[in-house]
This record gives sequence, structure tokens and C-alpha cells, in this order.
Amino acid sequence: MREVLFEQALPSGAVIRVVQGDLTQEPVDAIVNAANEHLAHGGGVAGAIVRRGGYVIQQESDAWVKVHGPVRTGGAAITGAGALPARYVIHAVGPVWGSGGEDDKLANAVRSALALAEQRGLRSISLPGISSGIFGFPKERCAQIMIRVAREFLAARPAGALREVNLCNLDALTARIFQAETQRQMAP
Repeated sequence: MREVLFEQALPSGAVIRVVQGDLTQEPVDAIVNAANEHLAHGGGVAGAIVRRGGYVIQQESDAWVKVHGPVRTGGAAITGAGALPARYVIHAVGPVWGSGGEDDKLANAVRSALALAEQRGLRSISLPGISSGIFGFPKERCAQIMIRVAREFLAARPAGALREVNLCNLDALTARIFQAETQRQMAP
């Protein structure tokens, strides 16, 4: 079940929303996969995306890597979404905690994903807590960075195509951390 925990419109009319729910069921133009550099979608969010959307997502990911090479940490790639409600999956490669420069790498991964959505003229996107699962990035720090980057990105493009950024996490703990941080950053 999808529950909106927080929603606020920016002066431009763009909306930032915190959602507790299944990312693979988000009613948006693109969902973001917390990916590894080789776009191998075995477990976690990536595995769930392929299980729900179909193996075609892995096939498109393999083809992307074959043509372009591995996605560098902080970068992103885009594929179709198979049978998912979304039209696209944007595969953002966040840092493994302890690899060095993690804050900048995470900020770059979020920016890369949002920029791909903007370049494609997409109106809505939903992102999980990138790197905050098996990559070990502290959830509170992840929320701080992701929300700040989303706000800055939308503020810099008041007339941009991207009008809706959802921060969607399945587990209650992560969703509540994102809710609290979004309320803190966006308080009047």
C-alpha cells in the first residue's frame, strides 16, 4: 500500500513528496534503481525491479553496458521499464560506504538521475534511498543529501519538465527518516 508521508510544492509549483510504498508500483514516468556499475540486477531494489518488470530490463541493461561500458559511481543510465507502471528505469550508481568521497558520489548519482529525467522531458520520478541498503550508506545522511540535491535541482529549473520528485522507500524506518529530514529542510 502506498502512503504519502509528506508533500510540499516549491515556489515553481514542482512537488517533492515522501512516500512509503513499493517503488515498482509508483505511478510516475521513471523510477530510479539503486544500481551497481555493471547494472547487474540481482538483489535488493534492483532485483525487485526485474522480478516485477521482467527480464527485458536486465537485457536492456546488459546491452547498455555492452555499448557504453560500466556506469561510473555517481552516474546513471536509462532503460525501458518492461511491465512496470513507469515508462523508464533510471539506473543510478551510488557509492559503497567506506569507498571515499561518498557524499559527493551520492549527490552526483541523484543529480545524474534527475538530469536524465529532465533530458527526456519526463514529468515525474521516484527515487529510493540510494546506497542506504546493502551499500551501507547511513540512512540519515542519505536523506539529507538526496533531499538537498532534489530541492536544488528543481529550484534551478523552475520551468523545467520535471515537476514531481518522489522519495519512495518500502521499509517504514527509511521512509520515516526521509519524512523527518524533508520536513526539517522544507520547514518555513
